[in-house]
Amino acid sequence: MKSSFLKKPQGLLALSLVLMILGSFAAGLFHASFYSVKVKEISFKGDHGNLNGLLYMPEGAGPDDPRPVIITTHGYLNTKEMQDAPAIEMSRRGYIVLALDQYDHGDSRWTGDIPVKDMFATFWIYSQFDAAKYMYQQPYTKKDENGNAYLAVSGHSMGGFSSLVAMYMDEMTALQTGHRMIHAGVAVGADFSYASAIAPQDQLQAAYGSRTVGVIAGKYDEFFFNKSDEEKSAKEKEVAGTVTRKDFAATASGKAFLGVPADQQAEAGTFYSVPSGDVLVEGNAVRASETGERIIYTPNQTHPWNHFSPEVTAHLIEFYDHAFTGVTSPNQTHVGLDSGNQIWWLKEAGNFIALIGFFLLFVPLVSLLIKVPFLNKAVSGTIATVSAPSNGKQKTVYWLAIVFSTLIPAILFPTLMDKDAAGLDTLSVISLILLGISVIGAMIGFITKKSSVGVGSVLLAVVSLVMWLVFHQADSIIQLGSFFNEPTTNQIVYWALVSALITMFVTLAFHYFSKKDAGTSFSSYGISLNVGTIVSSLIAAVAAVVIGYLILFALQAVFGTDFRIWVLAVRTFQVEHVITALRYIPFFFVYYFVSTVALNANTRGQKGGYLLAIILNIGGLVLWMAAQYGKNFITGVALYPGQALNAILLFALVPCLAVAAVYSRKVFEKTNNVWLAAFLNTILFTMITVANTALFWNLV
Repeated sequence: MKSSFLKKPQGLLALSLVLMILGSFAAGLFHASFYSVKVKEISFKGDHGNLNGLLYMPEGAGPDDPRPVIITTHGYLNTKEMQDAPAIEMSRRGYIVLALDQYDHGDSRWTGDIPVKDMFATFWIYSQFDAAKYMYQQPYTKKDENGNAYLAVSGHSMGGFSSLVAMYMDEMTALQTGHRMIHAGVAVGADFSYASAIAPQDQLQAAYGSRTVGVIAGKYDEFFFNKSDEEKSAKEKEVAGTVTRKDFAATASGKAFLGVPADQQAEAGTFYSVPSGDVLVEGNAVRASETGERIIYTPNQTHPWNHFSPEVTAHLIEFYDHAFTGVTSPNQTHVGLDSGNQIWWLKEAGNFIALIGFFLLFVPLVSLLIKVPFLNKAVSGTIATVSAPSNGKQKTVYWLAIVFSTLIPAILFPTLMDKDAAGLDTLSVISLILLGISVIGAMIGFITKKSSVGVGSVLLAVVSLVMWLVFHQADSIIQLGSFFNEPTTNQIVYWALVSALITMFVTLAFHYFSKKDAGTSFSSYGISLNVGTIVSSLIAAVAAVVIGYLILFALQAVFGTDFRIWVLAVRTFQVEHVITALRYIPFFFVYYFVSTVALNANTRGQKGGYLLAIILNIGGLVLWMAAQYGKNFITGVALYPGQALNAILLFALVPCLAVAAVYSRKVFEKTNNVWLAAFLNTILFTMITVANTALFWNLV
């Protein structure tokens, strides 16, 4: 009985709702440390815009019982929720914590104009210090008799750089005010390479003075710790403090940070008392050297692994416990919890259960929506499957095409994501060759009166010409600016467009040179041109996504959590995200429409069709990631060292494409056309992508 109920749309819909509610309840329970911590979203005015964060206020903390404060923030592209681990663990130990959205990430916005060339010189430089100034002014922030705050700054990746810079800015400000707002800081997955654009490493360290400062540097960090001296560019060699080896504690930069002579061995995981050196302004000493404590942790981890790690979380707990020794409130009864005593992962498990429920929602929801009057026009009549290969030769060609279609998006991934000039030039030449062959094929087809060859070749010529334009004019397509204002979304869109064109070329070639003569008609692909079908499919898709997000907004309002696992997040959004999504939707629709057509054409009627559809969508990318990180773990350097950020993007993109493949098949089965599945995938995954990355709203 139960099994048959779950097979019905109502049953699966009920299951998805139960998973979302129970997952959100569990996530909220652990997020608030069994309700011993009050977690609320706050927004405040910073010096450069509006900042947003999650404030974790332990029971009893407040103006009458001020506590040490920790500001923890995310890296480039991420949001405050990515700091769940330190935020939950330190707040349950009685510390007040602010998990911060940096400017132009999550719900924080830089208010001034941002020239494209200055885009990366905004959020990470100012976010942490602006937040520290705000938290310093709060009556619950503990201070000493001289007005120095017991406040720590920390962050992952760009958040780490922001923390390093914040301590420097704090010292420059303290020279004028006579008090420090920041007591300690620890950077995760961040060396001195970017921070040294503000000041050289020796002056950054001098500014840290008597503060307690740490760095967590993963030995397999593919982003900052992957180059030898020989591999570094001349520009990189000019930047003082750039990490050049996997073991940060063994580098010149790391030893300088720990105050260890170059000819001696530095030990990771040990606090060193280090003379900071004099603070210089225009060559003049304005503050004498002070002695502070420094530490480096070197977990065996990659860059994105750091912020989803019990080991790194334990290091952070140990660091804060040491930095705040003797200054915690007597009422912090759990401050002494062992660093291995962690519950944040249970919150993440709840988030993941809710995420599963969210993705389970859409197929049964669509199944019910298309029974509503007018929306039922989204359902077409029964159609035949695309003809399968009938002999050995056709089967061989079919599987070769499957392998090609699976691998080519991954093979071209590095070139397309960065619009590599040399690679695009090669692709331009290939597209011109294909154009020439297609033109010749069209001439032969029409001369010999073989209409399939003639028409097919003309269409292939058109696709080849479009490909040439996309490659030749790459810099003009999805150009970063005030309209297309998400850098990484621009990269993904370009990759998606090219992938769609290649898939379109292969699909057309197979249809006109093989399948058409075998009896496959245009209707077999599910491309209905009925206006009612298209419009009703669009409305049904919009309705489904709106309902899904309304549930998310409601559950977040009640339980304070969204749906996520690691870097894959379905999060709430602001109106700017909706406007931005509408700009990208037409381009993503090309990809998801072509993908839906191709997946159903090649996997319907096949044994293991769903698995094959998933493999077609993500198989090559998974292999690319395995090669990228496999080489990193084996040799210490990734397969494509310059593709570190793009590789990280795949941790969220790949699961989305896998789910999209299932939707493409399942919704097609219910509608017998491609429109609803294509619209659903486009709207849903564009919204997920746009809301979960950096959005530079004020680009000019």
